[in-house]
Amino acid sequence: MKKFVFGALLFSLILFLAACGEDSSAGGSDDAATEDALIGVAMPTKSSQRWVDDGNNMVEQLEALGFETDLQYAEDDVDKQVEQIENMIVKGADALVIASIDGTALTNVLEEAASQDIPVIAYDRLIMESEHVTYYATFDNFEVGVLQATYLEEALDLANEDGPFNIEIFGGSPDDNNAYFFWDGAMSVLQPYIDEGKLIVQSGQTDFEQAATMRWDGNTAKSRMENILSSSYSGEEKVDAVLSPYDGISRGVIQALKGVGYGSGDLPLPVISGQDAELASIKSIIAEEQTQTVFKDTRDLAASAVSMTEAILNDEEAEVNDTETYDNGVKVVPTFLVEPVSVDIDNYQEVVIDSGYYSEDEL
Repeated sequence: MKKFVFGALLFSLILFLAACGEDSSAGGSDDAATEDALIGVAMPTKSSQRWVDDGNNMVEQLEALGFETDLQYAEDDVDKQVEQIENMIVKGADALVIASIDGTALTNVLEEAASQDIPVIAYDRLIMESEHVTYYATFDNFEVGVLQATYLEEALDLANEDGPFNIEIFGGSPDDNNAYFFWDGAMSVLQPYIDEGKLIVQSGQTDFEQAATMRWDGNTAKSRMENILSSSYSGEEKVDAVLSPYDGISRGVIQALKGVGYGSGDLPLPVISGQDAELASIKSIIAEEQTQTVFKDTRDLAASAVSMTEAILNDEEAEVNDTETYDNGVKVVPTFLVEPVSVDIDNYQEVVIDSGYYSEDEL
């Protein structure tokens, strides 16, 4: 009798353990990785439309895969962004996607994430001076600068015209690593013409440090352009072109130019580049004020970051197409580059409307 009871108990235990094993494997590894996983998404600011679009695209695509999300904007306050990331860690985030405000300011908080085995994906802005960056999703930032400068080159027909033409140059924020890629790409096209004398920078401000625009702020750019106009263009000189790395800067520059009469009478606005295809700047292009922008489809960038997140949580390698370029001072971060597209009045319909990025009503 005792042997029977013992045998029955043993058989029951085996059935119980088998059932537990079946439960733990149900759904497969993909479901286990995404079910209830929390992804922290840290964005820099809502003051730029593109970051709003980025955040919305990230959340939409992550939640479609079954992830939970915590989307936060720090309004260009570095300390606030660090605090937000710390809170994500405390909440138990399984992964972090971070578009940094200052790429050098996150070393300590990334150490905290690493101590909790939380992987980090740098989003569009490379996080510097940390080994705890698993992947980087961004656009081809050098190519962005090339597209901007090439547009100015062709608009002025520098290959055939003797000139000289007056150009003023604006750079991005010095705490954003991307700004240097934009600058280097643009200057690879423009510098030979400056050296040749076909392009003249009347202000003499040709170094990145002189041209930089902290936090990509349009009002800062407007003030700088006003100072340049009053100090360097008080006579017969006129501005023929402006290299601007970002739409918000472009609009600030346009305000300054219009304030002294450009865009009216016989003083046309110069050729002005931009970046991000923000709605206000597409409208400005249609109104023949801003001349060009570089479209960076945030839907594609979000898809790349989401794919990286999914791969990491499934213990898989993510797709990358650059393993050499993006050195953050500690490591070369494996990167996926999305291709940018130059946009002007001739192709905005095809690129940003027909693709569904904007609607006719919005414009």
